[in-house]
Amino acid sequence: MDKNEIRTFIARRAAQELHDGDVVNLGIGLPTLIPNYLPEGVNVILQSENGMIGMGPTPAEGTEDPWMINAGGGFITAVEGASTFDSATSFGIIRGGHVDVSVLGAMQVDEKGDLANWMIPGKKTPGMGGAMDLLVGAKKVILAMEHTAKGNPKILKKCTLPLTAKGQVNMIITEMGVMEITPEGIVLTEINPEFSVADVQAATEATLIISPNLKEIK
Repeated sequence: MDKNEIRTFIARRAAQELHDGDVVNLGIGLPTLIPNYLPEGVNVILQSENGMIGMGPTPAEGTEDPWMINAGGGFITAVEGASTFDSATSFGIIRGGHVDVSVLGAMQVDEKGDLANWMIPGKKTPGMGGAMDLLVGAKKVILAMEHTAKGNPKILKKCTLPLTAKGQVNMIITEMGVMEITPEGIVLTEINPEFSVADVQAATEATLIISPNLKEIK
C-alpha cells in the first residue's frame, strides 16, 4: 500500500469504533480523516481543544474562514448547533470526562499502554499540545497510526521518548492490524489479510498475544 492507501485504510477502520452521539476529539494528521468514513447513520459530535464542539467537515477550497480552525491550524466548518468557547472551558470538558473517544497519533506506544507523542522542543514535535489531558480525560483512547516509522517499530516493549501519559491507551489501529492493550499485554484481535501474523510480529518490538478469535479487518 502507498502512503495514501495506508492512511485511508487506518481511518476507515478507526471510524468503525465510533458510535452515534459520541463526543469525539480527533488528533492532528491522520485522525482528521476519520469523519470521511463514518458508517451510514452514525453522527458524532466533534470537539476541538482550542474551543469548539460541533465541528463540521473541511470547507471546500476557496470557502475557508480564517477564524475557523481546529487545534492543528486546519480549516473547519461548524454544524448547526455548534458552540465556541474559551480554551479553559474546552479543557474543562476534556478533564471532566465528557469526551467519549479520543483518537490520536503516536511516535511510540508500549505494551503497558504508555504513549509518547512528542520530543524535546525544536525536534520532531515541539510539544504535546492537549494530548496529555485527552489521554487522561477521555473514556476511550484509540491510536490511529502507521505501524512503523522509516522501518522502525513504533509499538515497543517500553517507550524511549518522553511520555505523554502512562497506561491510558486502549486500542491501536495500524495498516497491519487492530490491537487491544490488556493487563497481560498487547492482543492482536484483527489483521489486514495482506499480512501474516509473522509479518505483524516482525514489525512490532513488543511480543504480541494472538487472540484465539483473530479475524480479518473488514
